[in-house]
Amino acid sequence: MTQIQDQVGRLRRVYARSPRPEDALAWGSYGWHDAPDPARAMREHEAFVRELERAGAEVVLGTSTVGGDPDAIYAYDPVLLCDAGAIVLRPGKEGRRAEPDAVANDLTHQGIGVVGRLEPPATAEGGDMLWLDERTLIVGRGYRTNAAGIDAVRALLPGTDVRSFDLPHLRGPSECLHLMSLLSPLDRDLAVAHLPLMPVALVELLAGRGVELVEVPDEEFPTMGPNVLALAPRVALALEGNPETRRRMEAAGVDVRTYRGDEISRKGDGGPTCLTRPLVRG
Repeated sequence: MTQIQDQVGRLRRVYARSPRPEDALAWGSYGWHDAPDPARAMREHEAFVRELERAGAEVVLGTSTVGGDPDAIYAYDPVLLCDAGAIVLRPGKEGRRAEPDAVANDLTHQGIGVVGRLEPPATAEGGDMLWLDERTLIVGRGYRTNAAGIDAVRALLPGTDVRSFDLPHLRGPSECLHLMSLLSPLDRDLAVAHLPLMPVALVELLAGRGVELVEVPDEEFPTMGPNVLALAPRVALALEGNPETRRRMEAAGVDVRTYRGDEISRKGDGGPTCLTRPLVRG
């Protein structure tokens, strides 16, 4: 059984997927801002993995390929981990539909079984889901995760309080806006968030739970200021280049570490949470 219904406990084991040079050729059709440089992307990813290892995490690199899909490095989205195993999701982005089976295959070889799969018309992506505590999963409903997907996840998690919140339209379905584009937990009582786009009901829920919010300024939202990976309570890994968000997190008592992600993060809009699928915390 995997201890993972926890978004902020010390990261013990984590799954990641390295970029493949041949996949970079499809960057335009996947909505990346620019073509990634394969050699630089690999160096950035290797340095990113070293940061995870430096924090004490065992890093499991995926070996099941997804041909022609540069988004496959964003390992958080294809599955949802619960303590009983993996829920295989069905991405709202059609080009990513081969990723869940590849990730599930890798996890099965790591001893993590599949407890359920989403079927059409359900769609859901991991970036829209996070564990508020071990019994509460919050989910964003938007262009990548639909109502049928949320219902399917809820049915697969009996005993879990699954709460959904509508996400803003912003720039529409052509751009990815996940729940975790807006919010990342840093501790049981602390999170970093871009408040102007947060659902009111979610802000109220967090306030009712005593969760303080570190606010990301408007100018650092497009550069993934809210996308921060908790390595342990109040220890975080963030994409470099958001100095005010970093200053505010540090003022709240967070040890902030950064990585360079010009190729693997900025060009594909995938931050440190997107690049990882935590397997064991605590």
